[in-house]
Amino acid sequence: MSHPNNDVIDVLNDLIEYSKDGEKGFKESAEDVKNTELKAFFVQRAGECASAAAELQSEVRRLGGDPETSTSLSGDLHRGWVNLKSMLTGKSEEAVLNEVERGEDFALKAYKDAREKLVKLGRSASDQTYALVEKQLQGVQRNHDQVKALRDAARARS
Repeated sequence: MSHPNNDVIDVLNDLIEYSKDGEKGFKESAEDVKNTELKAFFVQRAGECASAAAELQSEVRRLGGDPETSTSLSGDLHRGWVNLKSMLTGKSEEAVLNEVERGEDFALKAYKDAREKLVKLGRSASDQTYALVEKQLQGVQRNHDQVKALRDAARARS
């Protein structure tokens, strides 16, 4: 017999992978920049992604599932491409921010898709799982907007 929350758990496990991807991507980005403020920003964001993953893992356990613990294959491939590209073009602040913004674009889309899937599965704003995803979506949107502003500022300086 299948578990009644399996589809919801699958949605959350996908978001856990994206959060783990974000954590790893922000950590690597922090290593790639010399600007101490930007480095601190990336380290803080990595911590927020780790916290988001932990919250989602707790929710999966609450729903009776086994939470994802690893990054996604697509995230690993993206980081490999970014590292290769960085070796060829140098790791300028603008280049790193361009790639971080691209990663945030993917995360934003993943969260919006997850919210839509939860609605199709009968979850609504009054549901604990939906509320968690919505709260995290707002955080991803904030991150995306901040990264975009930092990238635009780096572009203006170059």
